[in-house]
Formats: sequence, C-alpha cells, structure tokens
Amino acid sequence: MTTTKRLPQFIFAAAVCALLLAGCSEPTGPRTVHSRELSTKIPAFKRAVAQKDTSAEAEMVRELDDDDPAVRLYAIQGLQRLTGQDMGYRYYDDKEARQPAVAKWKKWLSEQKN
Repeated sequence: MTTTKRLPQFIFAAAVCALLLAGCSEPTGPRTVHSRELSTKIPAFKRAVAQKDTSAEAEMVRELDDDDPAVRLYAIQGLQRLTGQDMGYRYYDDKEARQPAVAKWKKWLSEQKN
C-alpha cells in the first residue's frame, strides 16, 4: 500500500482520536461540598476551611460516615481546622469504631443550630 492510499485512513484515525479526547474533561457541576465528585468535593472542603465557612460543617459531619477514607480524612481535617476539635474521630477506623465519635459530631452539630 502506498503512502497516498494510507493518508485518508490516517486522517480518519486522527479525527476519531481527536473527538474521543475532546470528550475527556473535568467534571462539571456545582463546585461545592455537596458534590458527589471527589475532585470537586475535596477542594470545596479546603476552600470552606480557608474561608472559615461554617455552613460546610454539616456536610463535613455527614461525610464522616462516607465509604471512602479520603473523603472522611478531608472531612475530619476540615472540622478540626474550623472547630479546633476532633471528638476522638479517626478516619481510618472501621465503621463500628467510628460511630461513637460520629455521634458526638452529630450532637455537636445539632447544638450549633440552637
């Protein structure tokens, strides 16, 4: 096969690759602590702490029960930085071992609303 006969195939393959790569992008949507995307939620936790945004505390307390240890880590770090407390919470503990500390955080949160 000559080079001139392969050129249309090459152009077609390059175009397909370009279209496929164009579909790969950063997740969109609200960039808040309520996002389901880790790549959005974790920076939102950090931003909330930097801005001393206490409205994010409720979501951080909810995330202390998340299945993903990274989410739990950033949630407790955010709460610690905002409140100066940890309530004995360790993100790496199993769910049962975390429950007493999570209960303390939930109680603390309910007291903040009053």
